[in-house]
Amino acid sequence: MFVLFLLTGAVFGGILGEVISHSDIAAGFAPYLVKTFLVLDVPPVTINLYVIRFMAGFALQPNLISILGMVVAFLLYRRL
Repeated sequence: MFVLFLLTGAVFGGILGEVISHSDIAAGFAPYLVKTFLVLDVPPVTINLYVIRFMAGFALQPNLISILGMVVAFLLYRRL
């Protein structure tokens, strides 16, 4: 349940960051809030089984607003 809270907070924070980046209200400091940081990058791996081919990769690039969303989610989790 804890991981679900954190993921939800990160997603909502990322969405909020995208909304802030396109608004004129926060134009002065929005680039600092929505700048992404590469934390984890697993390049795509291909598994060819000759009948079906699987490709899987993973990249974690949070921005400051999504990290703030995770903090809020953590505080809400502790409160419940």
